[in-house]
Amino acid sequence: MLGKTRRLALLAEGCFNATDAKSAVGVLRYRTSEVVAVIDSTRAGRTAQSCAGVGGDIPVVANLDGAAAYDADTLLIGIAPPGGALPAPWRAVVAEALMRGMDVIAGMHQFLADDPELATLAEAKGCKLIDVRRPPAARSIATRRAASVDALVVLTVGSDCNVGKMTTALELEAALKAMGVKAAFVATGQTGIFVADRGVAVDAVVSDFVAGAVEDMVVEAARDAEVVLVEGQGSIHHPGYSGVSLSLLHGACPDAMILCHQAGRTHIKTFDAGPAPRIRSLIEIVRDHERAASWMSPARVLGISLNTVTLDESEAKRAIDHEAQRTSLPVTDPVRYGAQPLATVIVRRLEERRRRAASS
Repeated sequence: MLGKTRRLALLAEGCFNATDAKSAVGVLRYRTSEVVAVIDSTRAGRTAQSCAGVGGDIPVVANLDGAAAYDADTLLIGIAPPGGALPAPWRAVVAEALMRGMDVIAGMHQFLADDPELATLAEAKGCKLIDVRRPPAARSIATRRAASVDALVVLTVGSDCNVGKMTTALELEAALKAMGVKAAFVATGQTGIFVADRGVAVDAVVSDFVAGAVEDMVVEAARDAEVVLVEGQGSIHHPGYSGVSLSLLHGACPDAMILCHQAGRTHIKTFDAGPAPRIRSLIEIVRDHERAASWMSPARVLGISLNTVTLDESEAKRAIDHEAQRTSLPVTDPVRYGAQPLATVIVRRLEERRRRAASS
């Protein structure tokens, strides 16, 4: 990960579960072999699988002493807290990791390498503070170049934040590769970068240049791919995150979209005590995304990724059948049941484009 093979300890103190430790869960699911322990004193003695549904027998330990017993050499901050700041009690853990000579990887808006005390400590101990959310120095203004690439560009979009857009894109990448399709994943958030070892956390880019940063990544990925899968962020209906969501939509200029939603979620997640906006029907959300995409380049929602993590087996199947009937689109939970139905419609769309290109 990020330059070398690591032995990661994931810091998720007090919040290691399937929904609150998003970064830790993503790394556990897709970089399992590099994780040796998870730190959460409130769940110490359990396994990653029992706490978050991923990670198998990887142990949950109480502190860095526990992680050291498994030869951890890197501490990874396993959450993306609202506001992007390091929780105050965690600063001592970061300092202790540096004292032990461990690299520290973080994906927050607060850059650890800009902290003079931590930076001095890292230098003295010969280790690194790696802030993957730091934006690139180059700034590009989007010009719709992504609409002209030969590859089929697919963007995962959402009814809300934290509904499975990154996971859906990664599961689709694996499914398409299994079908013999050259697929590339474009990471646009910190967890995606942890998994893919490259990308840009677009919510840290100055707003005028978010679409340009996305466009640059899509154009680059399309040079050696038949399908480019762009990780979505937030939702165009979210009061706080709609700006980055729309910039992704217009920067990527997708030909196709996959809508992601968590079954049973009725209101958009906000971070205050006020009333949260109600989530619209998936039919309305499909319509709104297709309309917003058309302002730059026409795109269709090809299917729905339904996150059923909170449902039992029978409830999950009923929810999938219900949304498939209501929307007339293929619906699956790609983690629970596989991404094949969504990969199939993407391949069909790719073949349609090729036929049109051949006849023009």
